[in-house]
Amino acid sequence: MVLAELNVRHTRRHQPTRRVALDPGYLPTNGSAYGAVLLGAVVSEFFDGLDEEQRELLPRFVRDARKGDLVVPRIALRFRLQTDIHGLDRSRHRFLSEPGRVVLELDVHGHAAPQVICALMAAAAMGSTSRSIAFRVIDATLARPGEMPEGVEIRRLLHGVPGAAPPPPGTYSVGNGSGEAGAAFDPEVWRNVSAEQRWAMEVLGLHSDTVVERADVQRRFRRLLRVAHPDQGGTSLGAAERIAELAEARELLLDSIDPRVPISPTYGHRSSVPAEEAASA
Repeated sequence: MVLAELNVRHTRRHQPTRRVALDPGYLPTNGSAYGAVLLGAVVSEFFDGLDEEQRELLPRFVRDARKGDLVVPRIALRFRLQTDIHGLDRSRHRFLSEPGRVVLELDVHGHAAPQVICALMAAAAMGSTSRSIAFRVIDATLARPGEMPEGVEIRRLLHGVPGAAPPPPGTYSVGNGSGEAGAAFDPEVWRNVSAEQRWAMEVLGLHSDTVVERADVQRRFRRLLRVAHPDQGGTSLGAAERIAELAEARELLLDSIDPRVPISPTYGHRSSVPAEEAASA
């Protein structure tokens, strides 16, 4: 039985963009106030993961959240707060009632800052009475970060909720080049590719063993842009974010390509452009 649940939507760990959004959850503050305790536990768990600058920015953010004055979109702790969850990864934190025990389930596969941000966003979105209860718990947590509720079993999900998060880089399934699913690639194939370049390649649908060429990057960008654009039949929900993501991925790859030498990871050396197209490019 779920006693409380917080859903955090955020960009994946290796993405250069920093976006976070609050997804609907269940945060009761009556009775045992499991919702408020869950928010405090999330802040406590992830506080140590904030960097020095984020810790300096946190008190002001807490102050705005306490007053219920969090206007979205905005920037907080160097993340862009938004309402659109399209294309974002998910971290799920819960209190569960299981036979003979209460379990605090913490999803720890994502960055720390989005978890803290969303816990405060969730508290700020509550009514005044519930918000007051939530911030009593959060204040106590911030005074003693790292402490967890007593009398509960803690379960940490190191790889996220099964089936809920996108597969980590390098673990997608590929086939024989036709797009059909096949055996999963070893993550080692990304060994010599930077995190930002890997993100950009994945956004444009490039595999780890693909030789990245300027003409192919431009062609893939134009094709995916047509798919995403509302004027071309794409959904308007999340279109702006998707288009910005495509543009960022294209620019990152183009900037990293030596015009004379295509990018080629260690493994595979498979060109993404057919020979006849490359010859005419």
